Amino acid sequence: MTVMANIVVKKNDGTTDITWSAMTPSAGNNVPAIWRSQSVGGSAGFRPEFRLTSKDGGDGKTRVLRGTISYPQLATDTTTSLVQVPNRASADINWRLPAEMPATDINEFASQFANLIASVLIKDSVKEGFAPN
Repeated sequence: MTVMANIVVKKNDGTTDITWSAMTPSAGNNVPAIWRSQSVGGSAGFRPEFRLTSKDGGDGKTRVLRGTISYPQLATDTTTSLVQVPNRASADINWRLPAEMPATDINEFASQFANLIASVLIKDSVKEGFAPN
């Protein structure tokens, strides 16, 4: 079983490390583990957040995981000097893992999926808002 820990990723510049701090581990089914990037925003509501929840698939033959990320746009009101969140970029992903699938196949699926999401082509597609054509 995995143990809650901080996650270090690269910023868009490809050089700078950003730590997503482990805020709360999951307490079981349907309870999310929560990470926040402390490098953005002054309070929790202004910080990027990633959540990962897991549960039984309902049929006793699968595990279901759901990951969500929310990344706020921060703007300072020039009249009041108050920081606001006018927009949030977000993503939601769901995994279904068959209990009868060999661990080697699940491991390969997990690694290839994560590497696809981290690929330059997919990152550029998300940045542009269009699938490759």
